[in-house]
Amino acid sequence: MRIETYGQQLEVTQPLREYVEEKLQRLDRHFDQPIQVRVQLGLRKPAHHAEANLTVPGKTLHADAEGENMYAAIDLLADKLDRLILKHKEKQQDHHAPRVVTDAL
Repeated sequence: MRIETYGQQLEVTQPLREYVEEKLQRLDRHFDQPIQVRVQLGLRKPAHHAEANLTVPGKTLHADAEGENMYAAIDLLADKLDRLILKHKEKQQDHHAPRVVTDAL
């Protein structure tokens, strides 16, 4: 997984970058193919804001979250992305039962 973290009018420190990578590593278990995540961190007073664009095979998913501090916003963002991926994978699966053909002799 490739994670790109940047700040909007905010300096992204190494601990923040590591925290984002740690929280988003759980998204990697859903796909065998490489995925790309662009995370933007910012401050929209009075809340901290985090948003991400997740590029998976065939689609780009977007989520954003706000929290009272940046770590809370990143936690909420990771949860939203996890739910979005599960919803996307559910839509991709074929839910039709296999058709059984019997020969009547």
